[in-house]
Amino acid sequence: MQGVLYVSHGSRISEATSEAVTCITSVQQQVEVPLQEICFLELAEPDVEQGIDNLVNQGASRISIVPVLLLSAGHYYKDIPEEVNQAKLKYPSITFTYGRPLGVQDRFINILAQRIEETTISVKPDAKILLVGRGSRNPQTKIDIENVGGKLQRKTNVTRVDVCFLAACDPSFEQAIQSSLKEEHSQIFIVPYLWFTGVLLRSIEKEISELTNSNKNVVLCRQLGDHPIIKRALKERVYESFKKGVQK
Repeated sequence: MQGVLYVSHGSRISEATSEAVTCITSVQQQVEVPLQEICFLELAEPDVEQGIDNLVNQGASRISIVPVLLLSAGHYYKDIPEEVNQAKLKYPSITFTYGRPLGVQDRFINILAQRIEETTISVKPDAKILLVGRGSRNPQTKIDIENVGGKLQRKTNVTRVDVCFLAACDPSFEQAIQSSLKEEHSQIFIVPYLWFTGVLLRSIEKEISELTNSNKNVVLCRQLGDHPIIKRALKERVYESFKKGVQK
């Protein structure tokens, strides 16, 4: 029997965990598979091992592991595979397949542009967008965020879009916002390339709240969240994960 395990990041902030569960549950209702479970890599329960145990106890003979991640980084390449390898030793008769993160998709750029529009603030000709990514030691993460930034600039026709990161990559968000304040832009739109709320989004909010002596209009946009396009993309990744070609 087919089972699906959605592996989300997890957060110390209960609101972030609730957002993830709500989004994934909405997708589960559109996936015609009898056994589906949600688990977390850290900071929330159940963990990956418990999620797999739950599916096996319900009769799953084939389990698709679906990473609820935007980009391919350490969690995708290292942490989740390590958990799956342990599960294979524990359940040698179970077939495991491994899906892909959402990745960089043109339709996600439409969401970012919509998040800017939702602020109801008219974008001036000299406005700047600061695209904020999570960051990772994996160099592909920086390449991906820079790719998103280029696409967003072409979509919005804003004169300048810079990228920055909340961890593990340069420039940091703190460096980027301070540098932006010194430039000739009357508006700075902060666009988080984050799926859900959480500690990282709170850190952006805190940094902005502490800005002083600035005549700039600094506007924080919403994260990607449970936008219908995001949920559609996750559903597609679920069905894609059933294929034997992605088996690990």
